[in-house]
Amino acid sequence: MNILMALSQLEVTGAEVYATTVGNELTRRGHQVFYVSDTLTKPTLGEVFKLRFNKRSILRRFWHVFYLIYLIKKHHIQLVHAHSRASGWSSYVACKLTGTPMITTVHGRQPVHASRKAFHALGFRAVAVCEDIAHQIIDNLGVDPAIVQVLRNGIETDKFQPVPAPTNARPVIAIVGRLSGPKGELCYRLLDEVLDLDACQVKVVSGSQLPARFQRFQERVDFVGYVEDVPALMAQCDLVIGAGRVAMEALLCGRPAFAIGEAKAIGLVTEHNLDEALASNFGDIGPQDLAIDFAALKAQIAPALASGTVSDTIRQRIQAEYGLAGVVSGLESIYQDAVVETLRREMPVIMYHRFIEHDSEKGVHGTWMPIAMFEKHLRLLKWLGYETLTFRDLADKGFIHRLQYGKKYLMITADDGYQDNLTRMLPLLEKYGYKAVVYVVTGEGYNRWDVEHASNPDTRVDLMNGEQLKALTASGHVEIGGHTLTHPRLSKLAPEQQAHEIQENKRQLEALLGHPLLSFAYPYGDMDESAKVQAMAAGYRFAVATNSGPRAMHQDPFRIRRIAIFPRTDVFGLWRKIRGNYVFRKS
Repeated sequence: MNILMALSQLEVTGAEVYATTVGNELTRRGHQVFYVSDTLTKPTLGEVFKLRFNKRSILRRFWHVFYLIYLIKKHHIQLVHAHSRASGWSSYVACKLTGTPMITTVHGRQPVHASRKAFHALGFRAVAVCEDIAHQIIDNLGVDPAIVQVLRNGIETDKFQPVPAPTNARPVIAIVGRLSGPKGELCYRLLDEVLDLDACQVKVVSGSQLPARFQRFQERVDFVGYVEDVPALMAQCDLVIGAGRVAMEALLCGRPAFAIGEAKAIGLVTEHNLDEALASNFGDIGPQDLAIDFAALKAQIAPALASGTVSDTIRQRIQAEYGLAGVVSGLESIYQDAVVETLRREMPVIMYHRFIEHDSEKGVHGTWMPIAMFEKHLRLLKWLGYETLTFRDLADKGFIHRLQYGKKYLMITADDGYQDNLTRMLPLLEKYGYKAVVYVVTGEGYNRWDVEHASNPDTRVDLMNGEQLKALTASGHVEIGGHTLTHPRLSKLAPEQQAHEIQENKRQLEALLGHPLLSFAYPYGDMDESAKVQAMAAGYRFAVATNSGPRAMHQDPFRIRRIAIFPRTDVFGLWRKIRGNYVFRKS
């Protein structure tokens, strides 16, 4: 995808670190990520554009919107990801005018006033980095809970490994954070009221210019400025004081963290207060600024210094909650939600069964398609510029690959495994350069489930044998998936029967083909929760239904919607069904 990160930064902040860290990981995953901000000091793998969001006159705001529209159009931006109020307002207007999906990550407590309550400017989704932010924007600003989602900061956890405890003559305490705003006031009061500057060596780590009032501490405090090598800093420290990312990085390095931020003091992070620390972003988020009893903190410093190390339980929890790979995957899911729902477009997955040449081959259940019409379908797809994907493509590149800019993707599937899939469908796939996924029944030699239908028996049609299946796969145009042994309605079976139908079918196909299967199709599109569980237990990564499941396929990989193609589906009917919004109209 083409993504624009919008920030309004005047100095190094957590929002900048967050945006560039996740942005660089998105770039490594193949996305095109651009940045627009007042300033940006962290290195990025994507292009950076300067826009002075903090200049907020009416004329400036018009210019912000105009320039954002220009960037969206020029760089084919598919989604704008805002990270501040100033950039969010302008991005919201630009996205509305261009029809571009937008989300916002809310990094801190939001000011409460009438305009913020009336006009949220958050876009499709408000991503809160902790629970306290989510509660605040819902309770105080009236943001719809349906659009709020908690997703924590992303940290390259592998860069922060445990370091040995230092052997300092005097305990070393690092205070990390900017020296402006509430964090600046916090740092000042820690130095002035809490820490023993003679008994300890205190390092203040900040990218901010040193304010005049801090100069009185210069002889007793080491103001080291901004530090790039965080693990090296942590290795020097007996205790790290900070909030948000600072506390997380300290804990990952195995160094005791005293969590205190703009809102409140958590104190030394332990297994007992870890949930509270996570919910408040380690003290950064609460109902008001600096709701802290500084006098009470003095007695907590000595035990914190004596704690020595961090438990593996805490480190593992931080890795699980803040690991960059997981956070970015979460963002990719949100991006897909935003694009699919905002544009009301999804990659169509169309479903055929068997293909006929003569009227005498027609059946009564509507599972046939004249091969001449199928070729007209393929010709239309080619003329419209569609390319086909299989589940192997999605497994290798991720669901989000289907939203690649400038591409029109579609998936062709065929159920049951009829011989005509080899003799009639395959030559046309080869002719037009398309791929398909064929779902195969292995416990029957023909469509017995239709032929022996109690009230409406159908025409007998033979299924492929093992050699035919291998020939189909060897073409390189067809991926095989599972479709049970006998084509039952799975919802009518007991769980153990479901498991046998699904697992034995998969075992037989994998033994025949010599490679694992990726996807499964529920016969008749009929399923229940138990059938879904059995498909997962069998080792499938994807499963397709028919007209059920969420509208966006990534939201439930085991209940992917398909669009049924019937004998009466002509070229116009196919075009109507594959336009991308068909599943929204049929919901």
